[in-house]
Formats: sequence, C-alpha cells, structure tokens
Amino acid sequence: MRILPNRKARLQGLRRSGLVLAASVALAAAWIWLSAAAAAPEPPAVQFGAAVPREVREMYDRGARFLARTQLDDGNWNASSGQGAAIMALGTLVFLAAGDDPNFGPYAQPIRKALRGIVLAQNESTGYIGQSMYHHGFAMLALAEAYGAVDERTLWPDGDLAQGNRRSLGVALELAVRAAITSQRNNPHAAWRYSAESRDADTSVSGAVLVGLLAARNAGIEVPEEAIDKAIEYYKAMTAPSGEVAYSGIGSHGNSQARSSIAALVFAIAHRKDLSQFKSAMNCVLGQRDAFGMHYLEYTRYYQAQALYQGNIASWEKWNGELAKGLIAEQQKDGSFPGTMAPPENTALNLLALAVAYRLLPIYER
Repeated sequence: MRILPNRKARLQGLRRSGLVLAASVALAAAWIWLSAAAAAPEPPAVQFGAAVPREVREMYDRGARFLARTQLDDGNWNASSGQGAAIMALGTLVFLAAGDDPNFGPYAQPIRKALRGIVLAQNESTGYIGQSMYHHGFAMLALAEAYGAVDERTLWPDGDLAQGNRRSLGVALELAVRAAITSQRNNPHAAWRYSAESRDADTSVSGAVLVGLLAARNAGIEVPEEAIDKAIEYYKAMTAPSGEVAYSGIGSHGNSQARSSIAALVFAIAHRKDLSQFKSAMNCVLGQRDAFGMHYLEYTRYYQAQALYQGNIASWEKWNGELAKGLIAEQQKDGSFPGTMAPPENTALNLLALAVAYRLLPIYER
C-alpha cells in the first residue's frame, strides 16, 4: 500500500489556510434550522460547512473542554469500556471537529496526546490497534481524519520516531488498513467481529471498521476496492426489504435504529446510494427519527446523525435542531453529559452527533 502525497498536501493546504479560520468565524453567525425543500439544489453551506448557533457552539466548547480537562497524561480517559484506543479516537475526533486549528489551537496538545496514545496502542507487527476491532475501527477513523491536518513534526515532543513503538500517522494508518484487510480476508463473511481472528461477523463492529477504511481511502491510503465491495455485499445481505438490519447472522433482523443507521451510512459514503438496500435502510431511519430513550442512546445518535445527513438534508436539519435543544438541557455544569456510559464516552458521542453540522471533518462530506 502507498500513501498518496498529493492528497496529504492538498489537505494540509486547505486546513492550514483561511478555510478553518473562516469556518470558525462563521460558527458565531445565526444558523438556519430548517433547509429548503428536499428537491431544491443543496446550498454551498450544506456541502462545505454551515454557521452554528452560539448556544450550540458554547455547549460544544464546554464539552470539549471537559474532555481536555479529564484527559490522562497518556492520552486516555477513564471510560466504562476501559482505557483504550476507542475513547482516544473519539476524543481526537471531537477536538478535530471543533473548528480550531489542530496545530496551534486550544486543543492542539490534547489531540497530540490522544494520537500518540493510539499509535502506541498499535501492534507494530500486525497493525492491530487496541483491544477489539471496535477500537481498531474508531482508531483508524481518527488517524485518517488527523492525517494531513496535524503537523507530525510536533506529534512527538522530541521529534524522534526511532524510539520504542513510535511511527508517523501515515505509517500507522497504513498498518491499520492492512490489519483490517487481513482480518476481512480470513473471515468467511468478509466482514468483522470483536476479534481480528473471529470467524463470525456483526453489523455494528463491521460498521466501525468499514467507516475507518472508507476514511483512510478518502485520506489517500490505498484500500483495495475488492475489500469495500465485499463489505458492502455483507451489508446488502444483512438488510431486509423493511430496512431492518440484522446484527449477526442473516435472517436475525430486528428493529434497531443504530444498525439501520450504520447500514445507510456505509452505503452512502461508499457511494452506493443506488442500492435498494440503502433506500430501505434510509426509510427505516426516517421512520424512527426520535432516538431519545433508545438502547445505547449515545451510540445510536452518533450514527443516526450521519445517516440522516447523508440521506435526507431536510430531515437531518429538523432532527439536528431538536437534538441540540435536548442536549443543551442535558449538559452538566462541568460540560459532560449523563447517559448510558461513562461521562467521557457520553460526551464524545453526543458532541460528534452535533459535529456533523460543522462539516469540517472529511468523513462528514456528502
């Protein structure tokens, strides 16, 4: 696999130019909560970024400051799932999506600490990151979104890549992609489960890994088209005409907003909106937009926001406005959010559900 330097150079140029500054200034402007009719052409703001209401921006900043304040020296957080690559990846994505300069802004150091933690959690021989393929998928996504945006000359305090398990973000991302592809090739379903050696698969873990692979491809890392195609075939087989998506095992369909959202999202960002399975999964998501009170609420919101944004802008605009109002009421004085997991996880996932509105991360592009 090879890294495409032209993509990296383009990302560096864009993200270090006035684009980020302009986006940050725009965040203070008034936000239009409801879009034009779905049939109307998408305005430039839908494609490239939009102003976010002040109260939402302030809520996001309080949450991001909570994460920065509670981050451990090794880049980790105390999470319900245990300290690991997944929470470091989610924290990294929150900081990158905040709209501040990732190299000189207020979250530059937290970003570097988390990225160093992710790299050090990677097995230098296999490329596997963390304690499960969930960890691996989210870590791969964070590396892909940071690659080309974070100046790697300052990633390690002494600038020395020769020590211990250190490596550049590009090399770490390449290794992570190889590990995911190897796991998929050894899996009878051409998908993923908790262990890299698993012989079964599920749509939740597979979604985390596949989004990571698609983000890596978007960042310029070579990802075999065959790997994407086979993973999409797995999701097609797991999606019923009703839009319900099975968890593990064809035919085990059930009503899960999270799984339908994951399926709709991977079809969309793999550029397969032409599939009937995308349409049925999206219809299922649109039919149950209220995720409040659902099992794994924060996790569901995280994927639901992205699926709605990719599939139906008008519905996403309305849902996003309602979510923002609800989260403003839920946020604690310290900036965290209560929920089904530990405060760092609840906070990161809720903020990332809102971060789609900022549209500064490449994975949120339509």
